[in-house]
Amino acid sequence: MTFATALAQSDVATRLPAQDLNRARRWYSEKLGLDPVEERPGGLRYKCGDTYFVVFQSVGKPSGESTQMAWEVDDIEAVVADLTSRGIDFEEVDSPGMKTVNGIADIDGNYPSKGRGERGAWFRDGEGNLLGIGQVIR
Repeated sequence: MTFATALAQSDVATRLPAQDLNRARRWYSEKLGLDPVEERPGGLRYKCGDTYFVVFQSVGKPSGESTQMAWEVDDIEAVVADLTSRGIDFEEVDSPGMKTVNGIADIDGNYPSKGRGERGAWFRDGEGNLLGIGQVIR
């Protein structure tokens, strides 16, 4: 098996930095209703669907310039409403080709195998990581 083949057949996991791991744990639990399924010194592992992501202790800060992790959901409006009720503030975007309305943007085009477009919304976790929610438009 070649190196490229090994990567293509492997799972991918997201790693998000946190300057204060206890604060991050509280934020993910209180705001998103997620609790770690596994932990070790300096790291928390979360499971969503069939995938995992890790929040790890770091002295570095996230850039917050682009989406670091996103969930694909079936009803973005319901998820945004629920998260807003939990105190999540969604990013407002107003740039050529993309503008949010009530925290949600309609995004033309998509990967053809997924659909004809996507709706998206973005928010920051308690550590400044930029997270997203997407819903495929079929």
